[in-house]
Amino acid sequence: MFASLMALAMLIDAALGWPRGIFDRIGHPVTWIGRLIAAMESGFNTGHDILQRRRAGMIATLIVVGVGAGVALAVQSMLPGGWPGLILAAILAWPFLATRSLHDHVAAVVLPLATGDLSGARQAVSAIVGRDPAQLDQAGVARAAMESLAENTSDGVVAPLFWGLVFGLPGLVAYKAINTLDSMIGHRTERHEHFGWFAARLDDWVNLIPARLTGFLFALVSGRFGEAFAIMRRDARHHRSPNAGWPEAAMAGALGVRLSGPRAYADRIAPEPWINGSAPDPTPADLDRGLSLYLRAMIALWLALVVLAWM
Repeated sequence: MFASLMALAMLIDAALGWPRGIFDRIGHPVTWIGRLIAAMESGFNTGHDILQRRRAGMIATLIVVGVGAGVALAVQSMLPGGWPGLILAAILAWPFLATRSLHDHVAAVVLPLATGDLSGARQAVSAIVGRDPAQLDQAGVARAAMESLAENTSDGVVAPLFWGLVFGLPGLVAYKAINTLDSMIGHRTERHEHFGWFAARLDDWVNLIPARLTGFLFALVSGRFGEAFAIMRRDARHHRSPNAGWPEAAMAGALGVRLSGPRAYADRIAPEPWINGSAPDPTPADLDRGLSLYLRAMIALWLALVVLAWM
C-alpha cells in the first residue's frame, strides 16, 4: 500500500510541483511546520544553562515531530479504502516531496551560468545554498548548485519517500518535521548550538540510510558505476556532514568533477576538504549533466516504487 502511495505522490509532484497560486493562498505544509517550530523555539529556548537548553530543545523537537506524525496518523486512519483512499493519501503526501522544485531551482542556475550572466547565476543559486554567493566565481556557483542538487536529492526526495514507504503518511510528515527542525535550529550558533543539538542529531540519524541509498542510486544510473562508487566510498567520510558526502561524492565521481572544498559564508571561511579533488571544477555543461543524472535517478526510483507496489 505504501509503495503505491509514494509512487503516486511522486508522480503528482513531478507533474505539478507546488503551484505558486496554491502557495499564495494557503502557504505550504512545511511552512506550517516552520511556524510551529518558531513558536516552540521562542517559548522553550530560554535560560543560559547548557543542559537545561538541551533538554528544552529535545522536548520541543519531540513535540513538533509528535504533533506532525500524530495529525498525519489521524488523517490516514480516516481515509477510505481502495483507490479513493490511495488517491487522497497521495494528494496529502504530494507537498512533502521536492522532486519538481529541486529540478526547477537548479535549472534556474544553469541558464544564466551558461550564458555568462554570473550575477543572475549568483542570484539563482542564493535560493538553494547558505554560503555567500557574492564571493562565488563561475566554478563556485556550479559547485554550489551541484552540491545542493546532490544533497537535496536525499533530503528532499529519497528520505521522505523512504520513511513514507516504511510508515506511510506519519513517517513522511515526521521526517519533514525533523528535517525542518534541523534547518531552523540545528545550527552551531550561540543561540541554537545547544537548543538544536538533539534536532541536528536526529536529522543525522534519519538520513543515514537515505543518503547512502541516494549515492548508490546516482552511481547506478550514471553509466560510470565503478568510478562513482569508488569515489563515494573513498571521499564521502571526509565531508563535514555524516550523510551529505555520500550523494555528493557519488555525483562527483559520476560526472568526473570535484566538489566541496573551501567555502565562504557571511561570517567565516570554512576550510572543507575536496571531494574527488584531482578532478576539474564543474562547468555549466557539467551542471546540466548533473540535472540529467538527477532525472535518470528519479525515473529509476519511481520505477522501483512501482515494482514494489506490484510485489
